[in-house]
Amino acid sequence: MRLLKMMLVLITVIALMSCRHKNANGGETRKIEPEDFRAMFRNLNLPVNFGDSSLAKKPTDSVMSWSVYHQFIADSLIQKYFGKSAKPRLYATGKLVVKNAETYLVIKALSPSKKILYVVCLDKEGNFKTGIPLIIREDDSEFRYAANIDNKYTISVSRLRKDAEGRSFFVRTVYVYNEEGVFTLIMRESNEGKPKIAQIYNPIDTLLHKHKYSGDYIQDKRNFISFRDGKNNSFLRFFVHFEKDNGNCKGELKGEARFVSSTVARYIANGDPCSLEFNFNEKSVRMKELEGCGNHRDIRCYFDGVYNKHKEKSVKQVKSKRR
Repeated sequence: MRLLKMMLVLITVIALMSCRHKNANGGETRKIEPEDFRAMFRNLNLPVNFGDSSLAKKPTDSVMSWSVYHQFIADSLIQKYFGKSAKPRLYATGKLVVKNAETYLVIKALSPSKKILYVVCLDKEGNFKTGIPLIIREDDSEFRYAANIDNKYTISVSRLRKDAEGRSFFVRTVYVYNEEGVFTLIMRESNEGKPKIAQIYNPIDTLLHKHKYSGDYIQDKRNFISFRDGKNNSFLRFFVHFEKDNGNCKGELKGEARFVSSTVARYIANGDPCSLEFNFNEKSVRMKELEGCGNHRDIRCYFDGVYNKHKEKSVKQVKSKRR
């Protein structure tokens, strides 16, 4: 009998330990099941509207730890808007459950300078598929946002601003979730004039480029890939920016690609579903999107195409021009 009791105690201890793992700070974190994760969110009723007041902390919102968030949702959703090092406070705000289909989760992310309300989609098994911001508030921003999810789960996001004369302008985008696990843009309307062409900032421009394939590969001024030296010869840092359909479809991504052969490098990062392949030769690089990079581009375009290597001017050519 005593041996049986000891075995039962041992089994209980092992079971408890298996439900916990060490987090980055050395503390213990409990693993939870998908149904328990969804249960953190209160039910919402359609149609539902969101405004700036949606970003206020409410007593009904459940605090979500980062360890729980990491178990179900990709880090890239937060990192894209807050940066890799930021850890905003997370709140489980509400959910909409489609019977035998997807679940929409509304998550609040709050930092001292930025507040964002996201809608995230899980499939019927509870796996993360995609997410987009509904409301964005930044201390130094002139923009305000409003959003709506109607009875057919169509999502409308409106970006609003006023000019110095008090005139109101808006850009309204409408999305639906499709079977491929992405939000598809189905409509865009605006009362703004033609937007000014923004200058593109290349965050890796000044880094070393001694590697055989380092350098700039260009289609034009607004479609290019920059490669710079990585931590060793098996890696290259890269920054890609492209604009298609007269600038109506854009994509941008910074990362590190690893060579899988002498001429082929691939971008694969933990927490990011996006995967890219770069195929080099002496004069160009061909970029191909291997897996969904929807978090880094608009819906109707992809990371692909051939970019020609930009030939740098030699020191002698530069000196001769100065003379």
